[in-house]
Amino acid sequence: QVQLVESGGGLVQPGGSLRLSCAASGFTFSMYAMSWYRQAPGKERELVATITNGGSSGIYADSVKGRFTISRDGAEKKVYLQMNSLKPEDTAVYYCNRWKINRDWGQGTQVTVSS
Repeated sequence: QVQLVESGGGLVQPGGSLRLSCAASGFTFSMYAMSWYRQAPGKERELVATITNGGSSGIYADSVKGRFTISRDGAEKKVYLQMNSLKPEDTAVYYCNRWKINRDWGQGTQVTVSS
């Protein structure tokens, strides 16, 4: 079965950095574009970044463009999200999943940006 395990979240001050990781299993990783999503309290889940199945291109929400970088490792079946210049509005639970697939969600990893 599909498993998506996110890690790397935590508490960070504004302007700080975090690197999130997602370990994927149970599907053919190389066939899917992968995405990071986030859900803040009281808000809908939103798409943050997507990387193509070959890893050549990343697409970002305007709110994170220039600050976040998505990458993937096909051999390890992992997806990463490097987050720099973090802002309080980046506080959310972050999830990874296949792009446009709305099932098999993992537990997510909490990111809190606060002084």
